Amino acid sequence: MFAVIKTGGKQYRVAANDLLKIEKVEAKVGDIVEIGTVLAHGEGENVTFGAPFVDGALVTAEVVEQGKNRTVIAFKKRRRQNSRRKIGHRQLLTTVRISEILLGGAKPSKKAAAKAEAKAPEAKADVAAEAKAEAAPKEAKAKKEAKAEAAPKEAPASEEAKAAPLFKAPKGEPDDLTVIKGIGPVAAKDLAEQGIVTFAQLAKLTEKDVAKIDEHMPFSADQIKDWREQAKELAKKK
Repeated sequence: MFAVIKTGGKQYRVAANDLLKIEKVEAKVGDIVEIGTVLAHGEGENVTFGAPFVDGALVTAEVVEQGKNRTVIAFKKRRRQNSRRKIGHRQLLTTVRISEILLGGAKPSKKAAAKAEAKAPEAKADVAAEAKAEAAPKEAKAKKEAKAEAAPKEAPASEEAKAAPLFKAPKGEPDDLTVIKGIGPVAAKDLAEQGIVTFAQLAKLTEKDVAKIDEHMPFSADQIKDWREQAKELAKKK
């Protein structure tokens, strides 16, 4: 014989000794629970349907385990609003073994466990306090993460402070580096910012200096070497 029962907003087709996970039922392991919302019952092709429930029908089940379902993650994000929300949920479940399917008002062989009495106000207060204490670290962590996301990112110290020039500029009047072929006003300004302002400086650049400029400035080693040769001729004319 089978029956179709309704519990926790869901319908299940059950038979004796079936193991079933349903929405949590307030009972201890080993207790017998009664499910009176029987939608249909039958055996083979003979099925009786209720309207909506079958009168006098009852299904009893033994509580095997109290547990939880797998965690379901709900994540919501609003673009360009700096808003993110992540919530996890684990549904409480009760595992039961179907004991009997009773019809016509028959009484179960095992009596169902009585419902637990309401807890005293002091006990409720203790439970609420414990729940609040457990939730406090999570709330603090969530606020800290939200504050970190909302706070503007600070620029690295290396970007805020102006980098020191690669070379030390000599005293005296600077030369017009734009005389050198390939050095325009922009390139001359870039070289001046790095401390290169005279023909003599360019002429005395070593291979190590060329490599340093090539690494830190938008000029290639071949360009710098060409400027160095031109600077040598101009330095002689001064």
